Amino acid sequence: MKKILAFLLAALMVVGLFAGCAPANNDETTEAPDSTTAPQGGDETTEPPAPSADDIPDEMTSSDGKYQIAFVTDVGQLKDKSFNQGTYDGVKLYAAEAGKSYKYYQPAGGNEATDDDRYDAMKLAADNGAEVVVCAGFMQEKALAKAAEEFPDVKFVFIDGWAMGRTNVAGINFQEEQCGYLAGYAAVKEGYTKLGFSGGGGGTNAACNRYGYGFVQGADAAAKELGVKVEMNYSWLYGSSFSASNELQTMAAGWYQTGTEVIFACGGAMFQSISAAASAEDGAVIGVDVDQSFESPTVITSAMKGIGEAAMQALKAAETEESWNAFIGDGTTSITLGAKDNAVGLPTATWSLEGWSVEEYEAMLADIVAGKITIDGADVPEPESTDNVTVNIIK
Repeated sequence: MKKILAFLLAALMVVGLFAGCAPANNDETTEAPDSTTAPQGGDETTEPPAPSADDIPDEMTSSDGKYQIAFVTDVGQLKDKSFNQGTYDGVKLYAAEAGKSYKYYQPAGGNEATDDDRYDAMKLAADNGAEVVVCAGFMQEKALAKAAEEFPDVKFVFIDGWAMGRTNVAGINFQEEQCGYLAGYAAVKEGYTKLGFSGGGGGTNAACNRYGYGFVQGADAAAKELGVKVEMNYSWLYGSSFSASNELQTMAAGWYQTGTEVIFACGGAMFQSISAAASAEDGAVIGVDVDQSFESPTVITSAMKGIGEAAMQALKAAETEESWNAFIGDGTTSITLGAKDNAVGLPTATWSLEGWSVEEYEAMLADIVAGKITIDGADVPEPESTDNVTVNIIK
């Protein structure tokens, strides 16, 4: 199963688009488009390109009122152009390919959602016929534990989570420190020496902590190589809810005005505030989770992880008890994905860096896989300064 996962992640991370079919007509009212066109000479037929996630509706109508696949969002909006949307893209693409009905659920309370709100969303999904519920974000833990116990026949996928000792829960997390390292290294190689990191979760999110700690380590490695010194503003202010805000935009604008050249926007919809500040102040941004270069010309690269791809593979594994058990084992061990699984990295299809080439990046990625480059993946919310990077913790 692990080999299958690595293969799928490799293909999807490289191509950048998922291959899938439109949702089958047996579970919704909209018919799947015809997949072939008239022959174009000889015996060949020309097929239209497979749809991307954007080609698949976020909402569909099930003919029997039941929805087999459910997605429970993290804080923020579904269309956050980051964590929620990236994960749900994988859910939609799997459902389309498998011909299953699907639905997303946003917990009541918005950014102030409680554990009860999250549980209510999971319960509603189960009551609506969900066979598998994909839950995004570390804050789902308590609600998911309760729902998984109450609905033992429903399988739960905990993205950015961990094993919970239950055989109906698959906890999947990532080695964010690796792509954070690559992003930090890339920024300094590009000539930036005044960096910023603005993270989500208030310093309590292990994934964001790993992103940031890796970012410092990568910047330090490049600075040492180039013989330069780097300064980095580092803050969890205004990011506890992973949301855009006027306060966050003001802080980012202030950083740019006082010399910061590029900010790693590590926290879902926080990207909107930071990219707005970058646009106004002629600054640069590093995106997170997915390739965010499509959202703003200020983006120089993005620290990506295969959230949608991981959701797809977990849903595929859930099709049979045998494949599910092979995927999660006894439920006591988290599934951790990193460079070795082609599950983290920088986007090469939209590469715009001039100080560091795709070939050099791929060589470094191979060295990480081979263990020639070691990156500390500890949960460190406030990294200390290094010999080459002065870290200014902003509180």
